[in-house]
Amino acid sequence: MKTVLIVEDDVVNARVFSKILTKRGGLTVKHTEDVEEVVTLARSGEISVILMDVSLAHSLYQGKPMDGIKITQLLKADPQTAHLPIILVTAHAMEGDRENFLSQSGADDYISKPVIDHQQFVDQIKAAMGEPLDS
Repeated sequence: MKTVLIVEDDVVNARVFSKILTKRGGLTVKHTEDVEEVVTLARSGEISVILMDVSLAHSLYQGKPMDGIKITQLLKADPQTAHLPIILVTAHAMEGDRENFLSQSGADDYISKPVIDHQQFVDQIKAAMGEPLDS
């Protein structure tokens, strides 16, 4: 079973993503904004893709505030987790943000909030995992 890790500080967004991915995508979902837990889960081998919120208000790692860009950099720099597809998710969808966030973080893809097209959202996540898309 493919598992999506949602790293999101907004509980409503996390619930919406979870529902879309489980109901429409048939995927298993885990949710946390705890950076230690993100790293542990990423290293466990049970996660197929990470949905990473760019602005995390409450996340700390070793006592320092961490946003989604920094967590992605951390995971991409670790040989154990560098291969894991990470999709940034953000409401900050201004012109040029996508390229800027992707180049800064090393993430594999980018989705802007709010998610309007649920099927496209599921397809984008499945594509990142190398899953065949439902036609």
